[in-house]
Amino acid sequence: MQSLFQILMLLLDILWFFIIAHVIMSWLINFQVLNLRQQFVAQVWYGLNRLLEPIYGRVRRILPPMSGIDLAPLVVLVAVYALRIVLINNAAAFY
Repeated sequence: MQSLFQILMLLLDILWFFIIAHVIMSWLINFQVLNLRQQFVAQVWYGLNRLLEPIYGRVRRILPPMSGIDLAPLVVLVAVYALRIVLINNAAAFY
């Protein structure tokens, strides 16, 4: 069971990294530091969007409109961190 716990924690870490990368990349694109006409940037951007939009979409349905501010990544980051806390505090149940 410890292996399952470690795999789950690894998946949550990877999700955390992808969300942080997506947020930073969106800022860099909006401030025109990165250009979506560059093939590598576009591929990474569309790949992250395809991975994260299903998660963000569910959160956006719950959140009220914020006039241009997207809080879905923040809510998902908090949820991932809360899930990590719950799993770590209940790690004894896995043994």
